[in-house]
Amino acid sequence: MRKLILFDIDGTILTARGAPRRAFHRALLEVYGTAGPISTHHFSGKTDPQIARELLRLAGLTDAAIDAQLPRLWDTYLRELVCELEAPGHETVVLPGVRELLGKLAEEQDAVLALLTGNIVHGATIKLTSARIDPGMFRFGAYGSDCEQRDGLPPVAVQRAAELTGVAFRGRDVVVIGDTPNDVTCGRALGVTAVAVATGRHDQETLRAAGADVVFSDLSDTASVLDVLLA
Repeated sequence: MRKLILFDIDGTILTARGAPRRAFHRALLEVYGTAGPISTHHFSGKTDPQIARELLRLAGLTDAAIDAQLPRLWDTYLRELVCELEAPGHETVVLPGVRELLGKLAEEQDAVLALLTGNIVHGATIKLTSARIDPGMFRFGAYGSDCEQRDGLPPVAVQRAAELTGVAFRGRDVVVIGDTPNDVTCGRALGVTAVAVATGRHDQETLRAAGADVVFSDLSDTASVLDVLLA
């Protein structure tokens, strides 16, 4: 049976150690003159457009004012993200077991490896490249630039998989792997398998309570993770 395996990025594949938040902060200030309550705002499990809208609404901006400058915001954010990730002393860290797991999945003929991430598309590419992970190993992605709400991304991924492979992936044919409750719940309407990994901000108990089918402390036990993903 073929499997569509959809990976989150931040907290699941890698950690950029605060660089994206700093880049977001500077970009919001440059474009809108405010970053809202960014120092206390939770980013995990959200899409980039969702984060921007939440912060700017809290700063008092209307949706019309926000939308008018979004293209400029993303250009500025990507510029600042590159600066952060290329700064002397910065290291984007690949999380335990990820390189080995991705390498094994790339060899599996029955696995279609793709991304499901809140990052805008070019932000995802920049982060993966910074971690020395080839973005091309993922056949396609569903990104925050496709839909502002994460629940809208699994249908995008399934549609793109069908267009690419000719296979109509349904229900348990699809596996979403991520580190937040939003990763766990985003594919619930499609009946996907939700695999959670506690390498982000959320512990195993929280991820189980969100409804994850399986929870790992990290992805270092390659054989066990593969058994779950390919079951």
